[in-house]
Amino acid sequence: MVVGELNVDIILNGIQGFPELEKEKIAESMTISLGSSSAIMAANSSVLGTATSFCGITGDDSFGKFLIDELRSKGVDTQYISKWKDHKTGATIVMNYGIERANISYCGTMEFLTMEAIPWKELGSFDHLHISSIFLQKGLRKDIGTILKRAKDKGLTTSLDIQWDPEEKWDFNYRECLPLVDVFLPNKKELLALTQSPDIETGLDQLKAHGNWIAIKLGEEGSMGYADGKTIRCPAYKNPEYVDSIGAGDSFNAAFIKKFLSGAEPRECLEYGNLMGALNTSSVGGTGAFESLEGVRQKVKSLFNFKT
Repeated sequence: MVVGELNVDIILNGIQGFPELEKEKIAESMTISLGSSSAIMAANSSVLGTATSFCGITGDDSFGKFLIDELRSKGVDTQYISKWKDHKTGATIVMNYGIERANISYCGTMEFLTMEAIPWKELGSFDHLHISSIFLQKGLRKDIGTILKRAKDKGLTTSLDIQWDPEEKWDFNYRECLPLVDVFLPNKKELLALTQSPDIETGLDQLKAHGNWIAIKLGEEGSMGYADGKTIRCPAYKNPEYVDSIGAGDSFNAAFIKKFLSGAEPRECLEYGNLMGALNTSSVGGTGAFESLEGVRQKVKSLFNFKT
């Protein structure tokens, strides 16, 4: 079960310079795709073979219909998604500049998702709960400790990807919450900001006493993990057909959790996460590279000489 935000990504590529007040810039291409960390993770988890349900809120509008249709096309169970008539579905304008990008988001309905929307009676029939983007979802963040504890009490394993805090306040009590998180999935920048650390090693040291499995996404440097008292580094896969990195971290999450749920060792989870994160960058948006499991297998074989 993935609980989280739903918004569309409006992706602009080939932009002629940076935005300036009172001036207009031209983009060479535009793509509208399934956005939001939680939804991308859910869609790609399903394609990779993990039975996935989604709990969230959209507006009763064209963007909301688009998102639900996209999730269903990937095999995600959408019965726990509510449509609200009084609020609009969120959207993110993504301005791509090579491997870097700038985002502007309208949160829309994602701000109104709370723990009351979670199907608690049915949750016990699931194996795992994943939550992402807590700083964009204030309704979830205020009860994140309670949500994690209730999920653990029902026998679920849990994973959390906090994502970036737009306000940069980092109001998340990791000392209290991480003992309830089986897999914590920050990237390098988030780890350093959350722990107020000068480097990865110092930041990881801050988390070790509180976390279980920790997987740190390092972009072109691969990933770093901590589990069972051991620190592991895994190099990245280099994609010769790079397009953009939107959703690469979410694809890493989907792959890592798939292996975690299968009982794999931490290194195998990290390696598979790196592989799918790299595959993600071969297509526009967060889900374009994940059309089918067979397509994924063929693509990673041709790009990385990897057989799944």
